Amino acid sequence: MGYTADIDTGGTFTDGFFTRGGEFHAVKTATTPHDLTLCFMECLKAGAQAFGVALGDFLEHADLIRFSNTIGTNTIIERNGSRVGLLLTQGNESLAPLGDQKHTLLLPEMVLGLSEEVSVDGAIVRAPEASAIMAAAQTLIDRGARCLVVALANSEANPANEQLVRETIKREYPRDYLGSVPVFLASDISARSGYAERINTAVLNAYIHSKLTRLLYKSGEDLRRNRYRGHLFIGHNNGAAARVAKTRAINTYNSGPAAGLLGAREIGALYGARQIISGDMGGTSYDLGLIRDGEPGFSLRPDVEGFRCNLPMLSILALGAGGGSIATLVDGELRVGPRSAGALPGPACFDLGGADATVTDANLVLGLLDSDFFLGGAKKLNLVKARAAIENKIAKPLNISVEDAALRIVNVVDANVACEIARLAGNEAQNTLMVVYGGAGPLHCCSMAQGIGKLVVTPYSAVFSAYSSSLMDVGHIYYRRSSAALSADGDFTGMAQAISEMRVRAEQDMRGEGFAPENLYWTVELIVQGSDPESEARLTAAADFFRAPQAVARLAVQAKEALGEKNGQSPVITSIGLFARAGVPHFKMAAQTGSGRKLQDAQKSQRDIYLGAGHAVKVPVYDRDRLECGHQIDGPALVESVQTTIWVAQGWRLTVDQYQNAVLERMPS
Repeated sequence: MGYTADIDTGGTFTDGFFTRGGEFHAVKTATTPHDLTLCFMECLKAGAQAFGVALGDFLEHADLIRFSNTIGTNTIIERNGSRVGLLLTQGNESLAPLGDQKHTLLLPEMVLGLSEEVSVDGAIVRAPEASAIMAAAQTLIDRGARCLVVALANSEANPANEQLVRETIKREYPRDYLGSVPVFLASDISARSGYAERINTAVLNAYIHSKLTRLLYKSGEDLRRNRYRGHLFIGHNNGAAARVAKTRAINTYNSGPAAGLLGAREIGALYGARQIISGDMGGTSYDLGLIRDGEPGFSLRPDVEGFRCNLPMLSILALGAGGGSIATLVDGELRVGPRSAGALPGPACFDLGGADATVTDANLVLGLLDSDFFLGGAKKLNLVKARAAIENKIAKPLNISVEDAALRIVNVVDANVACEIARLAGNEAQNTLMVVYGGAGPLHCCSMAQGIGKLVVTPYSAVFSAYSSSLMDVGHIYYRRSSAALSADGDFTGMAQAISEMRVRAEQDMRGEGFAPENLYWTVELIVQGSDPESEARLTAAADFFRAPQAVARLAVQAKEALGEKNGQSPVITSIGLFARAGVPHFKMAAQTGSGRKLQDAQKSQRDIYLGAGHAVKVPVYDRDRLECGHQIDGPALVESVQTTIWVAQGWRLTVDQYQNAVLERMPS
């Protein structure tokens, strides 16, 4: 049995989850923002070391490596992607995602229109002329375009004009002359309605393509040089992974946080939870997700850093509330985030030149973090610098003690996130299970999750997105436009043909991933629209659902419920997706029994914690690795592991169950 490696690169740390059979190791290494291939390989080295083998030996015997990263997200946030040239249908230039002058994706001079027309039903009214295509392409290249995007109106109904533009450019400018300037078609990226959203999706994909390509191909080459013989699979924001050659850049946006939803669903299923909230507090952000009845939330028209797109993806709410979030005073009011100190310079206590007061600095000052045991002692924290940052930035201006200033910082960030958790849980808060993870999540969860019935912290919570990646199968999803009514007497002839054509393409792509057609499993994704054109819902079904009238009738009822419509006309299927996946081995935590070790044997010390009222309180500190099934700890208490710290607040009880999960619940009053 070989090794598996799942790596998730965040803004501050790069997390790794490594397995062989039932054995797992979780590691964290510092993210190297200037070159993410470095932290990728360092994480692999740390994983190999955890198994006691050299990197080359580990990779030679590795069955599967999956990689999620933040380069696409960061490129959009920092506005340092490729210079894109955009070709639109003439008269629609105002739809280009220019942004403001300071944070633009596209410069106005990089947008040109072509005279062409495709009708709403896909008929070619007018094809663009070759001379006009070449004149526009040459102008954009002369203005510095590193790639070209072709996004023509109604191309989701018929992409022929877009394809003609690309063919014309490639014919006149062969690769050896044009160099590596690629041409992207909006119809290849999205087949859904919404011209402006389709333009945004195609431009964002092109904007981040170059950086991502360099990262992924270099990472793949580094693996091959170190004796890895398999594919490097990339995590996608639809819940599956695919090899580099079959990955579109936009599919990687938010893929790490999206993977966390799969892990939260897996953990929640252990407890029979119908509603699950995932809460990931890392160094830069707090990412929230929701799972109901086993279905993770999906955004059908997600907002990607301020640009509305029409490529469905797992839904994540990102809040600027991480360990590195910076505390500031605005007109005398304390605010925390969204700006983060990141990996470099990081919080002041990291001793890398940071001078701003952050959440991590506050936790250190309060005593919630041990300066000598951060990441198991791999990183020493500087308490003096943490105190100085909080004193200079917050305490002195407010004329309060450093400890009270630190407590206020923590309380503000906790309150901000608590509001969003309560909104997400709705009326089902008491019956909601929350899976808490990220390096900082377990430290704040009791305060943030007021009203939530049960909190679960896994033994690998600090690398939970990487663990969740280990649950990803290899797969691809394909979309086609549709206009079929979702009713028992609907005409599904066109849909059946579309599914058949998508299936042929899927089988070809999955063969390239190394999977035979007989080893694939299939799901159909239906995007339906009600009487309100702005109202959409997503349903999943078997690939041949349309052959069974009863299945169609059930889906119609589900669609109306999801759309909030009980009566009226049948919903219309506007898009159909075919999801082809191949199962790969997933890590499963085996149930365990306790050895009979006493709880006091797991206590390693006591520590003074500042909780307000002008004085500290002495609380017990437990070693997470020495806790086992059946152990219970009443708060206030700290539970420390190599990678994270759990704060069991007053009024809460921590119980270790048979899966080695720490389950936090309020104590009976």
